[in-house]
Amino acid sequence: MTDKPDIPPQHQDSMPADEYKMHPAPDYTPRHAGTGKLKGKVAFISGGDSGIGRAVSVLFAREGAKLAIAYLEEDRDAEETKRIVEEEEGGEALLIRGDLGKRDHAFSAVAQTVERFGQLDILVNHAALQWEDGDFANEPEERLRRIMETNILAPMFCTQAALPHLKEGGVIINTSSVNAFKGNDTLIAYSTTRGATLTFSRSMAKNLMDRGIRVNAVAPGPIWTPFIPGSMPEEKVEGFGSQAPMERPGQPWEVATAYLFLASSDGSYYTGQTLHPNGGKIVGA
Repeated sequence: MTDKPDIPPQHQDSMPADEYKMHPAPDYTPRHAGTGKLKGKVAFISGGDSGIGRAVSVLFAREGAKLAIAYLEEDRDAEETKRIVEEEEGGEALLIRGDLGKRDHAFSAVAQTVERFGQLDILVNHAALQWEDGDFANEPEERLRRIMETNILAPMFCTQAALPHLKEGGVIINTSSVNAFKGNDTLIAYSTTRGATLTFSRSMAKNLMDRGIRVNAVAPGPIWTPFIPGSMPEEKVEGFGSQAPMERPGQPWEVATAYLFLASSDGSYYTGQTLHPNGGKIVGA
């Protein structure tokens, strides 16, 4: 059992926020030796620079995948993830900077991946934004449009771009949230987008069944990532995760294993499904 971390008050005035500024640092390190589950595979991971995305990148590299890591503007976090993948895991990572909510960039990012590695086998749509909007009547249109572009349109654009390259046995994994199932009175727009992610995943799973491409989702609960200090006031960050049945936040490495399961042949009978690493919260499937 992972120890309960002592998380002090902290806040960052940016979204996306930076992992290198967090204390304690999120734990991304895999707990098992690689066995080649993704050997010969190429994975495109949006938001793969920090938090859960970093943990997925490191774990996929440990299991033999080559990576394209797409991120918005967090250069320091992205460079550190690339260093970990290449120097500590012996992998290969291509960093792609820019806004995937813009269709042209999403298509360019996927094209760069295929040009570099010659193939694409796994698409992980993980990049997202969140911020509190409890005073919803006064939520600015600009922020609503931005979160919809990042959390809904970007995964759609990346999927459109990836589909010509994904062959039978290809995998798409979309990140949702426990909030898609239970709602959240202070994360209204974010929770709405995560519900859309589930519907998109289930619909694409049906659409791609005949092509042998599996589509699933992961719906994390309270995980200690840059999302938290970047979107919550410091008084909410203090003791974050204590509301979970396990009375602690999850660490990114504890969630990354769900993505590996779905990406590898271990998850070959899973499509249109959602995994729930949330510390014991029982939700509808």
